[in-house]
Amino acid sequence: MPDLEIAIEGVEPVRFAIAPLLAMKLRIRNRYPSEEIQSIMLQAQVQIETTRRLYNQREQSRMRDLFGEPERWSQTLRPMLWTQASVNVGPFIEETEADLPVFCTFDFTVAATKYFDGLEDGDIPVCLLFSGTIFYLNPQGALAIAQIPWQTEARFRIPVAEWKRMMDHYYPNSAWLALRKDVFDRLHEFKRERGIATWEQALERLLP
Repeated sequence: MPDLEIAIEGVEPVRFAIAPLLAMKLRIRNRYPSEEIQSIMLQAQVQIETTRRLYNQREQSRMRDLFGEPERWSQTLRPMLWTQASVNVGPFIEETEADLPVFCTFDFTVAATKYFDGLEDGDIPVCLLFSGTIFYLNPQGALAIAQIPWQTEARFRIPVAEWKRMMDHYYPNSAWLALRKDVFDRLHEFKRERGIATWEQALERLLP
């Protein structure tokens, strides 16, 4: 039965996609090269390991709505589920590479977006927990199926600059904010009654 080692060797933004997308560069190795892999249906749960980095004072201030006051972080700072990702890996013998696409959002109602935007520099520690199905040829040449063990995982540190570069590419000088419908209706009425041309101008009129 195949025994897979999966490592993350890099990450880069995908420049031509319909939504912000990071490609995680995976190297997949089978410890038993005599078993020819036909395909892998690979899934990954991506977690942010928030406790594996330090935060300066400005970052601590921007994280208050996620983790509360810094004095309580020993209790409130916990790993966060970021997203689920999947990829179909093609045939290989012993070792191959694959890009795992990780879709991102710039919606500031999402905790992961608040976390990423609150970081100034450094990196984002992540852990990928893998699962899925392996289709392979056993030593007798027969097609067989195996499950990826639940303990298969890989860690990586995504540079904060890469995430910011990706969002600047897709949303230059912009941010997404979701509002309750009744609040949006009031803002829309305020904008319409005063003949204000843009949403930015409406918000600037309301801000001190």
